[in-house]
Amino acid sequence: MIRTERLLLRRATWGDLEAVHRLFSNPQAMRYWSRPEHETLEETRAWLRFLVEPAADSLDFLIEKDGAVIGKAGAWQLPEVGFLLHPDHWGQGLAFEAMAAVIAHVEAEHPALPELTAEVDPRNAASLRLLDRLGFHETHRAERTLLWKDEWCDSIYLARPRWGLAA
Repeated sequence: MIRTERLLLRRATWGDLEAVHRLFSNPQAMRYWSRPEHETLEETRAWLRFLVEPAADSLDFLIEKDGAVIGKAGAWQLPEVGFLLHPDHWGQGLAFEAMAAVIAHVEAEHPALPELTAEVDPRNAASLRLLDRLGFHETHRAERTLLWKDEWCDSIYLARPRWGLAA
């Protein structure tokens, strides 16, 4: 569990299914995610297994604000990190607050890890700005890396060395 000024980042439980489904069924939140929004609760239940029963190289957390799940942040598979925030909470600095805490936690738990990585759709300007503020820099790009519904998407790959956290 990680506490910040406004947030609680914690491991998921099966009791979080409906809250996580509200996030993962939101088309706006999922627009640049690795898959389209979930259409059914069963899709979310299948995905939630990765948070409730994480792999050894996973440090993923749900983001809570005022007792409500509003997002997800962490490393689904080290060294790659990512985040997802419900649109109702965009523009408040919450994703930055959550990811800065996650980065500090990952670096404390894995002191030998030389860098963190991220992958972003080039059209997701807000996420690119956030990752830049967190010390990530572009390493390369690739075209047609993900088929999202019927649309091919490109990727920007970024890395952040251990000493790269910006304020």
